[in-house]
Amino acid sequence: MKKLINENIAIVYIALCIILWSLIPTFVKITHSELDHHLYLFYSSIISFLSIFIVAVYEKSLNQILYYSKRVILILLFLGFLDFLYYLLLYFGYKKANGLEVLVIQYMWPIFIVFFSLFILKEAFTTRKFFSIIFGFFGVVLVITKGDFSTLDFSQIDVLFIVMIGTISFALFSVLSKKVKVNATNAVMLYFFSAIIYSAISVGSYSSFSIPSSYVDWFSILINGIFLNGISYLFWIKGLKAFDASKVAPFIFITPILAAFFLILFFDEPVLPIYFLGLFFVILSGLINSFKFKKIAYKK
Repeated sequence: MKKLINENIAIVYIALCIILWSLIPTFVKITHSELDHHLYLFYSSIISFLSIFIVAVYEKSLNQILYYSKRVILILLFLGFLDFLYYLLLYFGYKKANGLEVLVIQYMWPIFIVFFSLFILKEAFTTRKFFSIIFGFFGVVLVITKGDFSTLDFSQIDVLFIVMIGTISFALFSVLSKKVKVNATNAVMLYFFSAIIYSAISVGSYSSFSIPSSYVDWFSILINGIFLNGISYLFWIKGLKAFDASKVAPFIFITPILAAFFLILFFDEPVLPIYFLGLFFVILSGLINSFKFKKIAYKK
């Protein structure tokens, strides 16, 4: 009974995470911060850290950190680096390459989660998981390209390869996070603490420190730091704790589908039939991934 309750709560966490991540394109279109991605990531990481710190204070879990071994702390800092690397390389890709192509590469991370789960978490590989991930990814590609595959030529393969490294790093971050047996809130807080350090190095090396001067920039940083990149991570890590990572991964394909419909809702973007076909494949992916098919024995 307790396990069922925990799983139901985890489903809510994952659903909330998907909703928050799907709002990112709409939010970016509304705010359009003028900061470069190094500075944006730096300030966003600070706000994310502070928001999760407040949650940790509320949960009264901060004192547990004092009893973590050096090995655990180093592992958490390493996982924070993997997460930071994902965003750094992703932003680099959007700056240098075709946005649609980068988006397709970006949403390969659920596929890599399934792959890493087999070897790191020793989760079982099934035909059901295989078709679930294939249908989900195909649905995402349909929505991203709007059915016109000629928009993808992958000519800037060197940049896309760098984005792929970031995609792999986030999948690895998600899978390895399941092996860390510490309080989820403390873990996420330390991920963002390490992100502050790494992004500060990034700003010092490739940009320059400056304080955002516009209200739009601060609004963008606050919303992104608290919700889209802060609390959402807490939901993601807590949701992962209750299920096999390979079982959760296909549901992430709902994110770009939902993002497309938010853009339609808020910006009156055209509703294309291809969106519904993409949605069909994503729903099919979720159904295949969720339902257990039992063999029926017939008596003679």
